[in-house]
Amino acid sequence: MSSRPALHSDTSPPRVLVVEGEAQHEVFEVVDADADGAVLRVRSALLFELGEELSVRIERGGSVRHATARVRAHTGPEDDRVTELEISDRAAPRGRR
Repeated sequence: MSSRPALHSDTSPPRVLVVEGEAQHEVFEVVDADADGAVLRVRSALLFELGEELSVRIERGGSVRHATARVRAHTGPEDDRVTELEISDRAAPRGRR
């Protein structure tokens, strides 16, 4: 029995891309998500302002959602900062039917 997690299981963290026009940027490492995916805790080399809203593409288990992420907090020490993103305006998943 393998102890490695499945690559595309629903328990794997989502991949979050910031969307600017036609460009997509992978600037977040997702470290945690609440049960319904409404709040994501992420790390990033970039520090976004509290209240800032970002257009994002969320990929998880073969599904894709487009949403708005609002920066609601920065926690942890300065050298290991975690950003909380509140996800809203979530569209129906694409890719799986």
